[in-house]
Amino acid sequence: MRVLQGIPEGTTFANPILTIGTFDGVHQGHQAIISSLVAKAKAEQKESVLFTFHPHPRMVLYPESHSVRLIDTVEEKLEKLEKLGLDTVILFPFTKEFSRLTAMEFVRDILVGKIGVSEMVVGYDHHFGKNREGSFQELQELGKLYGFEVTETKAILVGDIAVSSTKIRKAIQEGDTVQAAAFMRNPFVIAGNVVHGNKLGRTIGFPTANVSLDQTVKLLPAIGVYAVRILVKGMLLDGVMNIGHRPTLQNDEIIFVEVFIFDFNEEIYDEEVRVQCFDRLRGEHKFESVDALKNQLKKDVEMAKIALHSKHSTAE
Repeated sequence: MRVLQGIPEGTTFANPILTIGTFDGVHQGHQAIISSLVAKAKAEQKESVLFTFHPHPRMVLYPESHSVRLIDTVEEKLEKLEKLGLDTVILFPFTKEFSRLTAMEFVRDILVGKIGVSEMVVGYDHHFGKNREGSFQELQELGKLYGFEVTETKAILVGDIAVSSTKIRKAIQEGDTVQAAAFMRNPFVIAGNVVHGNKLGRTIGFPTANVSLDQTVKLLPAIGVYAVRILVKGMLLDGVMNIGHRPTLQNDEIIFVEVFIFDFNEEIYDEEVRVQCFDRLRGEHKFESVDALKNQLKKDVEMAKIALHSKHSTAE
């Protein structure tokens, strides 16, 4: 898969068929759009192109809100997209100047002028251009004007809910990682490096891998205890994750991610890990004593084993 940072001068495309969007989470709706795009491109011997943005538009348009957290980092999104068989991904720099382009200017100057789009596949609720004023109907009219076809995919439902990145973010923030995984067809993942902690877990018989996080961009699930699988050194291992403030042992304002890996005692400091979040077992509590905490952790381990036994997940 070719990854372009913007559209460098002299870049060429082979009769491109294109989709456009932020694609945060690369959920089931996104997967349906991309699958349709890739299938069409192969059947018509065209280049499948996905046009997305970096940074996320809301981070540029509403920087003061500090509320935007992403389901995927750029690296995670690109890895998911590559698995779907795309030929080219354009990471287009989103700026305030770019956001002022009208729908017609965007289509004329970029999609047609720089890419030479021959066909587009978009989602059922797609809007584009300044203030998201461009609709599917307008895109069809512009297609007639500039000589490209437009296909709209249907909404993808999980149960009776139309899948969207906004709904996935809400589920994750509420700790409903089961619902988020259903929307994405994959568990929500936290990635980072294992760092040295204060080793308090060892003192109570539950040594944990402390995972460093980028807490400025990546969305984090609700504070609590989760059944997880952790990918480390090519191994996918079961465990329990606590994300929170360590109220019993430390009562720190910093958010920690700690994973107790079952039946594992290898040294993994500085290793990159991916934590797949499954069931949320409980919220975070401050216990009256270390013994009370240890007893609860034993219960957490048993609950996690039961939850994970019913899962048939594989590493991403």
